[in-house]
Amino acid sequence: MASEIRLQDYELMVILTPVLSEEEYKAAQKKYTDFITQNGGTIVHHDAWGLRTLAYPIAKKTTGLYYVLEYIAPTEFNKNLEIQLHRDEHVMRHMVTRLDKDAVAYNLRKRNKLANQAQVA
Repeated sequence: MASEIRLQDYELMVILTPVLSEEEYKAAQKKYTDFITQNGGTIVHHDAWGLRTLAYPIAKKTTGLYYVLEYIAPTEFNKNLEIQLHRDEHVMRHMVTRLDKDAVAYNLRKRNKLANQAQVA
């Protein structure tokens, strides 16, 4: 009997060091979207928040470049993702959150509301 691959919904928030150039910031975003898709995951949505003020200093830095990814992946995938995030010297903090069906529905409603507001403007 073959083992069944279970897919889950996740959200990854990464805070990158603020000293990155625009090209390096985009390369870091591509690195993680490619890593997810190459390892059996599917990107649902991604959003580059850009430079934000941190709630508290991290490594003497008061700002960071935020990047948020919503994706679907096998449950064992996050172990490999965590290893990549810990190895990346540009990552100051990261958080992976498993989304339940209500959180997925909320994110979808929020994206649709923002898209509708953009169309009106």
